[in-house]
Amino acid sequence: MPHLENTVLCRESQVSILQSLFGERHHFSFPSIFIYGHTASGKTYVTQTLLRTLELPHVFVNCVECFSLRLLLEQILNKLNHLSSSEGNCSTQITCETFNDFVRLFKQVTKAESLKDQTVYIVLDKAEYLRDMEANLLPGFLRLQELTDRNVTVLFLSEIVWEKFRPNTGCFEPFVLYFPDYSIGNLQKILSHDHPPEYSADFYAAYINILLGVFYTVCRDLKELRHLAVLNFPKYCEPVVKGEANERDTRKLWRNIEPHLKRAMQTVYLREISSSQWEKLQKDDIDPAQLKGLSAYTHVELPYYSKFILIAAYLASYNPARTDKRFFLKHHGKIKKTNFLKKHEKTSNHLLGPKPFPLDRLLAILYSIVDSRVAPTANIFSQITSLVTLQLLTLVGHDDQLDGPKYKCTVSLDFIRAIARTVNFDIIKYLYDFL
Repeated sequence: MPHLENTVLCRESQVSILQSLFGERHHFSFPSIFIYGHTASGKTYVTQTLLRTLELPHVFVNCVECFSLRLLLEQILNKLNHLSSSEGNCSTQITCETFNDFVRLFKQVTKAESLKDQTVYIVLDKAEYLRDMEANLLPGFLRLQELTDRNVTVLFLSEIVWEKFRPNTGCFEPFVLYFPDYSIGNLQKILSHDHPPEYSADFYAAYINILLGVFYTVCRDLKELRHLAVLNFPKYCEPVVKGEANERDTRKLWRNIEPHLKRAMQTVYLREISSSQWEKLQKDDIDPAQLKGLSAYTHVELPYYSKFILIAAYLASYNPARTDKRFFLKHHGKIKKTNFLKKHEKTSNHLLGPKPFPLDRLLAILYSIVDSRVAPTANIFSQITSLVTLQLLTLVGHDDQLDGPKYKCTVSLDFIRAIARTVNFDIIKYLYDFL
């Protein structure tokens, strides 16, 4: 289909597989299809576009919005009822409490002439939320074709793999289709396709090439890149609009846009300010850091245990190691502060800067300050790695071959106090400098 090829870019293989699975309108399709891939990999867009282009009867439901069993089942039935009613004249709302009722009502709704002799498609977006609902829901949807004896296909769209879904008791296995991440060539092609009509395709493609050269290493999310492309394009065009350069003068255009792209790189994903505020900053040439309430890290939302890891890292960086017993042991005995003081410790540790600490000390402090019991799982270690990636912690290497990795905490006291407030932790009483 030429129209479909122009609408859905860089997903020809997945579109071809889905078209083969769908077959003719009156054919029985595969009972359930599980589509997975990272965010912004085209799962929802490709599925919706394909079903609309082929004009197949379908119901699209987001499992985040329908967070309970009743909401989910009623949403599907009412949308199907709307499809089956002539010209959408359906005044009655269907109520449904259990999956058994859903099977019975589904049979009634799909008896309509408009849904006879053709496959009905139910698309469940954000399907990972089904795992938090009733245990019979996922196996029921997987076997819906068998349970209802109707020509129906259920499509699950998720960001996690099928192995995380499969129940321990076993279930009907769906057809699994993977949507890989877009390559840099794919992103270049898709983003270049959005060029404004008043500029040439080559000019916009050169801009996208510059944008990806800056952002591709830190951001591969198509939605975020598309947002950045729209936001910064007026600044890229500025020399051309003013007559200071032509469309082929790439060097001058790059010099003009480079500082603005570096500013934008500091706030990728964060949305700390609105698009209109950002455009004003670009126009007035103001440093974003001067805007009230805007900072590089203050608005970063961290996972629950990452906050405690960061707090533990800060305490390890600014407290002497031999004070750990005083702060984190319940029965440490009476220890006077004067016993800790030495001549070289009269200067505040916060003035001297953060000191490196081993991983074992970080974990020991973490286990002491978290209320619940925390096992040293891969999840905890991956969160430590994430904090290093976010540059909230710095890996400073090893002292010797027998020693483990050493870290430093790079955040300020104000930032760590803001993090501590979100978990109701009074960090000041654990800091040696504030005794």
